[in-house]
Amino acid sequence: MGGSLSLVPVIDYFARREFLAAGLRPSAVTLPYPDGGAGATCTVHYWAPPGEPRLPPLLLVHGFGPRATWQWRCQVGPLSRHFHVIVPDLLGFGSSTYPFETAPPPSEATQAAALAALLDALPGMEGRRVAAAGTSYGGFVTYWLARAAGAGRVGPVVIASSDLLKTAADDRGFLKRAGEGWSGVDQILLPAEPAAMRKLLELASYRPPPRAMTPDFLLRDFIQKLFTENRDRLVHLLKGITVGTDKFQVTPISQDVLIIWGDHDQLFPLEKAFAVQRSLNGSARLEVVKKTGHAPQLEDPARFNKVMLDFLLAAHKPDPSVNGGSQ
Repeated sequence: MGGSLSLVPVIDYFARREFLAAGLRPSAVTLPYPDGGAGATCTVHYWAPPGEPRLPPLLLVHGFGPRATWQWRCQVGPLSRHFHVIVPDLLGFGSSTYPFETAPPPSEATQAAALAALLDALPGMEGRRVAAAGTSYGGFVTYWLARAAGAGRVGPVVIASSDLLKTAADDRGFLKRAGEGWSGVDQILLPAEPAAMRKLLELASYRPPPRAMTPDFLLRDFIQKLFTENRDRLVHLLKGITVGTDKFQVTPISQDVLIIWGDHDQLFPLEKAFAVQRSLNGSARLEVVKKTGHAPQLEDPARFNKVMLDFLLAAHKPDPSVNGGSQ
């Protein structure tokens, strides 16, 4: 009887309710696929308030993991009081699709190009400057978008729990922290068994749920709905990641940048936050959220939201493309 219990639709319901209460509505747009041949298209699903922005636009980019609504559910309410919040599903995640049977896996550059095209397709957004925040893998995409589009289009920028300098040595360190018995990072990041899912929760969280609250049947349900049903696509997406290669070179950007990191992050340890800050010429502001792991926006949303809002409101500059710079 207990094996039939599923928490996934329950979490979905409450996450969607947070988005709806913040005034966001789901929609989708079909766009040319940046990495495809002639006629190749992709569909980008997103949440945003209907109509043209009446507040400064803010893009929230999710990481490689659960749905965007799960990852940003604690932010959309507080942020929507000050910003026109746009939360897309990256290509291959959620309801966003790309021709993964025929096209190469999207790199961070491809994901960023799709987001730029999405922004231009939204009402009142073409050419308009947008603040952007990304967590984990979403931080890779956000950095690339900010660098490619420039400060006239994207800024200020928030990079959360995102090791822009990740290398193969970091992957080896991750496996060492995970302990013996793991053949590769993807075995944990794309869990197929309860033990791997439990290890992922342990490494990602400051206070992982106790084993009594995560019985195997419950973890199998999460694995089935979040990973197994989309495994081929998720494996394809992992192959598209270029961070740590010569295709992803980190250089300083002209935008104001805030880096947010959990002090107990075991996926991307805290020392990497300081390295990322140095790679941006030390000009980025770094905020460490104590007693949190890889998702400080979920483990201490009050602190995370305050740090992010203080930065965004202080860094916001009127957009000259709107009403003579009134926003």
